[in-house]
Amino acid sequence: MRNITLLLLFSCVFVSAQSNHPLAAKDYEAQQKWVDSVYNSLSIKEKIGQLFMPMVFSSQTKKEHQEIIRQIKEHKIGGVIFSKGGPIRQAKLTNEYQAISKTPLLVGIDAEWGLGMRLDSTVSFPWNMTLGAVKDNKLVKQTGYNIGEHCKRLGIHFNFAPVVDINTNPKNPIIGNRSFGEDRDNVTEKALAFMEGMQAAGVLATAKHFPGHGDTETDSHKTLPTISFNEQRIDSVELHPYKELIKNNLASVMVAHLNIPSLESRDGFPSTLSENIVTNILKRKLGFKGLIFTDALNMKGASNFSESEDVDLAAFKAGNDMLLISGNIGKGIDKLAEAYSAGEITEERLAHSVKKILMAKYKVGLNNYKPIGIANLVEDLNRLKDDLLNESLTEASLTVVKNKGSLMPLRKLENKSIAYVKLGDDDGSEFLKELKKYTKVHEISAPNLDDLISKLNNYNTVIVGFHKSNKSPWESHKFKNQELVWLYEIARTNTTILSVFTKPYALLDVKTHENIESILVSYQNSNVAQQKAAQLIFGAIPAKGELPVTSGETFKAGDGIKFTSLSRLGYALPESVGLNSKRLARIDSLAQYAVDSVMTPGLQLLVARKGKIVYNKNFGKHTYKGAQKVRWTDIYDIASLTKIVATLPLIMELEEKGIISLDSKLSDILPEFKGTNKEHVTIKKMLSHYAQLKPWIPFYTATLDSVTKKPDAKYYRRKLTKGFDVEVANKLFLRSDYQDSIQGIIKESDMLSRLRYRYSDLPYYILKKFIEKHYDQSLDELVQQHFYKSLGANYTTYKPRERFSKTQIVPSEIDDYFRYQEVHGYVHDMGAAMQNGVGGHAGVFSNANDIAKIMQMYLQKGFYGGHRYFRSETLDKFNECYYCESDNRRGVGFDKPQLDEDGPTCGCVSMTSFGHSGFTGTYAWADPEEELVYVFMANRTYPTSMNGNKLLKENIRTEIQRLIYEAIEE
Repeated sequence: MRNITLLLLFSCVFVSAQSNHPLAAKDYEAQQKWVDSVYNSLSIKEKIGQLFMPMVFSSQTKKEHQEIIRQIKEHKIGGVIFSKGGPIRQAKLTNEYQAISKTPLLVGIDAEWGLGMRLDSTVSFPWNMTLGAVKDNKLVKQTGYNIGEHCKRLGIHFNFAPVVDINTNPKNPIIGNRSFGEDRDNVTEKALAFMEGMQAAGVLATAKHFPGHGDTETDSHKTLPTISFNEQRIDSVELHPYKELIKNNLASVMVAHLNIPSLESRDGFPSTLSENIVTNILKRKLGFKGLIFTDALNMKGASNFSESEDVDLAAFKAGNDMLLISGNIGKGIDKLAEAYSAGEITEERLAHSVKKILMAKYKVGLNNYKPIGIANLVEDLNRLKDDLLNESLTEASLTVVKNKGSLMPLRKLENKSIAYVKLGDDDGSEFLKELKKYTKVHEISAPNLDDLISKLNNYNTVIVGFHKSNKSPWESHKFKNQELVWLYEIARTNTTILSVFTKPYALLDVKTHENIESILVSYQNSNVAQQKAAQLIFGAIPAKGELPVTSGETFKAGDGIKFTSLSRLGYALPESVGLNSKRLARIDSLAQYAVDSVMTPGLQLLVARKGKIVYNKNFGKHTYKGAQKVRWTDIYDIASLTKIVATLPLIMELEEKGIISLDSKLSDILPEFKGTNKEHVTIKKMLSHYAQLKPWIPFYTATLDSVTKKPDAKYYRRKLTKGFDVEVANKLFLRSDYQDSIQGIIKESDMLSRLRYRYSDLPYYILKKFIEKHYDQSLDELVQQHFYKSLGANYTTYKPRERFSKTQIVPSEIDDYFRYQEVHGYVHDMGAAMQNGVGGHAGVFSNANDIAKIMQMYLQKGFYGGHRYFRSETLDKFNECYYCESDNRRGVGFDKPQLDEDGPTCGCVSMTSFGHSGFTGTYAWADPEEELVYVFMANRTYPTSMNGNKLLKENIRTEIQRLIYEAIEE
């Protein structure tokens, strides 16, 4: 019984020792045996050598490389700290160093926000200041985990992170962006989350810079900064994060290079060498049992430390375990060995540190070391999941600190004329590009302030981007005096939004923000930050961040105005909405095949899911022989998509207002149809293509010379003249009264012999006349006023030559049967051309991005950008297949999925989905069940529409649709 009791007691002590030691491995007993075995195999100098870690640059010279090899072989050093270079070079050096080391080396790196901080071609995550603005600490924990995975893949065992300094001094030259902020609780939460994530990945964390480097105005790399707080303040604030991290098994701590009079009585004596700070406070008072690293021992400024006394020995005596970047490792080992021989250093003291180092080596798997695999290393360090996390962190960090009158997110775009002004010394092009995706935004610049203000008089909203270098966290964040003068004057004369793409301390320079309506802190000038800032300004994403530091009298740490999104389309990576990037990328080859196979000169492709555009690419050129590559800002003749983006929304609006109903007859809405063969045709039947109307009438043929088959002089003039003002093409004008003839021909046309589904353009000629008569306004003006302007569809228009240059308009055809010229900037459809380019069935030009906005509005049941265009039930009413039982798949205006094998979709969409296609090769489809929008823009009719429509025959558009659905992972 006594033996059992002793065994249980021993087990409890063993478990307690294991659970209370941050360097204990799961197989603690085996770890201790390995540690003892290795320790006992080392000579005194070899044991002392384990304490040292020199700096290694993977971009080093051959001479520097040979010196590291010498130190490993001769001094049996305990590890190396890598910095600056490339991952492949570092991996090869690590493998070489480990192969020649008697005891496996601990490898460390200073990668506070990822390996990109130190290595080329690797991911960098947002700086700690940016993370400090993120409320969701799960994201911060994931950051630590991802960085840990990167480190582990590269054979790194210690990352000298997180920084837990509480940055209370805006003038701090060395911490700043490296700190999570000034609030001790926020810093603690962020640091704990980061530490837990990284250590969960198998990489040991190092909290720094003990006891706190947050309130200094000098650079510790150049001098010895002083911390003037008293002991009580340091204990309650600066030490608070350490206390919490230590409770949660923090693996190591780095001691700072500081002068702290309240904790060390010797003036000018570095904290790294202070026994009171290292041993009495960190080890005894805080009970820390993990590894203790010095900061770099080659730092300057220790005025009260004798040069004859060895710094390495002093650091070890103070209680540090590992001595980083010694000025002379050989000399340091000799000094420590002499002290050991003299009894100044006991065997117990030496074993205490060396065995902890060996415990750490076992914990990270160095007892069973395997060389780093070089294959796919760069790819493994630049993963899609890291880009996704980077995007999520940036989005969550954006902080609105002022928003007078709830200016942001911008609403009622139809009333906004927006200018962008760039301040700062770094690039802002990504910000401007993203702003332009939402509405018309002009960049305004001028050589002097007077000219700038004069130009801005034409705008009622100005977005000022303050862009500072994102190369490192130590780059200047300050406004120039001239920039402040310009900012004040812009704000005095204009409604102004200021987006600051640098640390929030920049706002300290803004002495008055009284006239600045809205201020957004974006923290960094990365491409992602610029993109997300633009999306927030327009309400595609919500505002969630909180200031991590105080920036003047007005903006305090913890401030942050929150708002939700306006349900505008955002832009994100496919995996963020449940699509597989690699599968989605298969679209590329099919799109390129269409171009290479002469199915269309070029095309735009867009895919959106769950309110995010995740694929938006361009292929080919405007023409086969031309040089103009397709850009996302280029616009296409969308042909019959006009039906659902122009005529249909106006009809839906009128139906919702009770002006008409789906059962309204032609004779009800247009009295001239009374007594005709069409008087009882209803809107529902017309728009469902179930009204016995002819599919098409070639109105233009009657205006051609019977012999030459060219435009007859009776109907056309080569110049704009009285009575001939309908511009069907360049320098070709139709008689003004012929539009009445078109309506007369339609009214008098025969009906089909039997009732069946037959696609027809004629309803849209008729409804155009009704709409324009009802409003006493032209269709092109109506859709701009009612929809396009407020949607921010600023690339969508009839008669594009009036708004865009020809270089931005994709040509449609070389016409050899009617207009006998290249159709470029004029509508391809002959009937629409004969209506001065404004047809109810064709005539609209647009790009994929704008069509996606319209389709997303439909998908969201009539709501977009904070504006409700239609009631939900209205969309349901028009998206209903009323004649499916009669083998007619169509909704009211919308096309619907096929009822059998052949049809307009891949056959893999839901039956609630809807869309339309266009003769020029365009296609748009929305699926409510998958929350998916797909847009395809093309000019397959160029150079001729008589090419057999290979795009349709080979099902390119619907095969791409199939690939999209195959990319869905949930």
